[in-house]
Amino acid sequence: MPLKLLLLLTTLATTTLLRPEPARLYLIGDSTVKTGSGTGQNGQWGWGSVLDKHFDTTRMKIHNHAIGGRSSRTFVSEGRWETVLSELHPGDFLLIQFGHNDSSPVNDTLRARGTIRGIGEETEEIDNLITKKHEIVHSYGWYLRKYIDEAKAKGAIPIVCSPIPRNQWEQDRIVRPDDSYPQWAQTVAKSKGAFFIDLYELVAAQYDQSTPTQVKQQYFTALDDTHTALAGAELNAKMVVKGIKSLKKCGLKKYLR
Repeated sequence: MPLKLLLLLTTLATTTLLRPEPARLYLIGDSTVKTGSGTGQNGQWGWGSVLDKHFDTTRMKIHNHAIGGRSSRTFVSEGRWETVLSELHPGDFLLIQFGHNDSSPVNDTLRARGTIRGIGEETEEIDNLITKKHEIVHSYGWYLRKYIDEAKAKGAIPIVCSPIPRNQWEQDRIVRPDDSYPQWAQTVAKSKGAFFIDLYELVAAQYDQSTPTQVKQQYFTALDDTHTALAGAELNAKMVVKGIKSLKKCGLKKYLR
């Protein structure tokens, strides 16, 4: 082998060995984070599908495990959380956003995906009408604590996001609930020492600058007032990034563009 070629191969091999592996960010949530295939099915887009535009993807790889229709409960009961948990390594980041589907019925023949309201330790035993299995259902806060505790046990860094707001207005501004999922998410994150992004308020403040009709036409699909179009997903992703930048001592921000 010619000496120049040998030197070139040696240099390439050394460079490859020294190049650090990209950091990893995992996303878990519902359709507002990822809809369908993640590429705009039915005109719906989740913010997780466009979040990579804001990161240096040569140093950060995003794994979007969110899936439409799931609650904090069914993401666990279907085994999806176990899959993510098995992949987590020390130093990985985990963004958590649930709430939109947690208010559904606890047990019915349509979805059976609801959780007990609040953050308490109460439970409800059911014979699931869909899965035909006996199940113990917990509160929204219980499931968030499970994600945080188990992610931390793997050495990962959990970041809780409050759910994004729907296009619901009251007195010329987006409705702000007093005691609901945004507040519960914040309380749980604080109690567990996890990072928290008040995504609900960050997005609502942006919507407030327009009219209900403008927000509907620009950011939401024609189907409903929950699922965002591409422009809405992009706005929400920008607010996630704004939230990340505001987090003190959170290493995730160093991977932003």
